[in-house]
Amino acid sequence: MSPESDASSRLVWFRSSYSNGAGGECVECALTSHGALVRDSKRGEADVIAVSDDAWRSFIQPMKYVSTRPCIGEI
Repeated sequence: MSPESDASSRLVWFRSSYSNGAGGECVECALTSHGALVRDSKRGEADVIAVSDDAWRSFIQPMKYVSTRPCIGEI
């Protein structure tokens, strides 16, 4: 994951290293003190989904065991 600074809100958005940068589908995530924010990279600030800390951890935890790459929850 590579961080991208969002100056307007001071959030650091992360995009998957699997994204090819050719305008394909990509989800970005930003960690907050209460959980995580998730958005479509093509829509930017238009639609952001807030996810609680417990929900985010429940989502990320299984991925730690199927991937050899670090998960965003480990950053």
